[in-house]
Amino acid sequence: MTSSTASTPLWAKGLPLDAAVHRFTVGEDPQLDLALLPFDVQGSAAHARMLGEAGLLSAEDASALVGALAELKPVTERRELLISADQEDGHTALEHALIERVGEAGKRIHLGRSRNDQVLLALRLLLRARLHGLVGQVQALAAVLLDFARAHETVALPGYTHLRRAMPSSVGQWAAGYVEGLIEEMQAADGLWQRLDRCPLGAAAGFGVPLPLRRERVAELLGFSRVQRSPVDVMNSRGRHEQALLDWLVSVAGTLEKLCWDLLLYSTEEFGFVRLPDAFTTGSSIMPQKRNPDVLELARGRCRELRGIAEWHRQIVTGVPGSYHRDFQLHKRPLLAGLDAAAATLDVLTRLIPVLKVDAERSGAAMSDELYAAHQAYVLVAGGQTFRDAYKQIGTAVMAGEFLPDKAALSATHTGGLGDLKLDLAAQELADCAHWLEARQQLLDAVDARVFAP
Repeated sequence: MTSSTASTPLWAKGLPLDAAVHRFTVGEDPQLDLALLPFDVQGSAAHARMLGEAGLLSAEDASALVGALAELKPVTERRELLISADQEDGHTALEHALIERVGEAGKRIHLGRSRNDQVLLALRLLLRARLHGLVGQVQALAAVLLDFARAHETVALPGYTHLRRAMPSSVGQWAAGYVEGLIEEMQAADGLWQRLDRCPLGAAAGFGVPLPLRRERVAELLGFSRVQRSPVDVMNSRGRHEQALLDWLVSVAGTLEKLCWDLLLYSTEEFGFVRLPDAFTTGSSIMPQKRNPDVLELARGRCRELRGIAEWHRQIVTGVPGSYHRDFQLHKRPLLAGLDAAAATLDVLTRLIPVLKVDAERSGAAMSDELYAAHQAYVLVAGGQTFRDAYKQIGTAVMAGEFLPDKAALSATHTGGLGDLKLDLAAQELADCAHWLEARQQLLDAVDARVFAP
């Protein structure tokens, strides 16, 4: 592992610092900043290249810095650049690593920037990459659910309200509902991407610097479509975009939680509509016959955990005045925890759906007569009765135990009904999401080629 012999924080001025105060202020940054370092390296390379092009660094120094940062990128991706407690954070560790490699030129990397906009840029780059990855995971889950809906499009399944049998449905209609919900979340993610598509570097501590920085050039190098113009807004946005991403994940989790709940319910012995493969269950320490749906229960718990994480993050980043405050250091832990929890949950559910087993006989046997009460009322409406009179007539028959429906009389042929799930349209929207992901992947892939070009 790589470690720098230098250990002085970037802000050090030779004054004494109480050891307990130092530990308190450093906190978890040496561990948490490992996730940010690859993005700090990327942003620093763009900054160094811009400084050279603007004549603020010599061509030799700019080239040396970009070359050293290119060497450090894979090191930081493997989390092999250590951050000592004395160094305090990833920014210091990175600068010290540059000084070790290129000498005096390494001391010039911080020209025209503050740790404030440096970390904001690293976070913005991380958020952009993680959003892309999470949308890709949502798309993958929606795709396997669509396959599941197609494979079981006409398999009968009771529809429930209030956990009571309500109307006829199908396994395909059930799965299609979750596909549609996830498509909506992916479409909402485009707005999040647009929020993140502004480069904050050049704001320094929140007021700019008296140098001819070419902020638009940094934005271009890093694949941003524009600059976040106001340095004041740059500082005020710390935590704002992170909260927006966590809130989006909470919304996604709302759909996932219902999916988990349904599968937990439908896989009980009492329902038996689906069976979980052994690989997705665990055993009991006392009951030899037991197989427990721990994966689904933990996934359901993760969905609730995400709500708590988002609120934890919100409590840290709200309630402060404008500009930068050290409180913001604390928001990195809930942010990273939320991103990781969401990714793990999406991954395990995407693995589960294709191996679910549907028991069509059990779900078909549950299609009891009363499910067709509303349908039979519509048969009477088709014969000329008002709906209210038909409703009363069927209700009376059900209560008297005399209800004998014609189960094949009517089917919902409107969009989304049992007779027209519109799975082809869902497939097209998923394809559109895949194109969105591909375009942004190309954008992300092109960044390193630009910033680390010799």
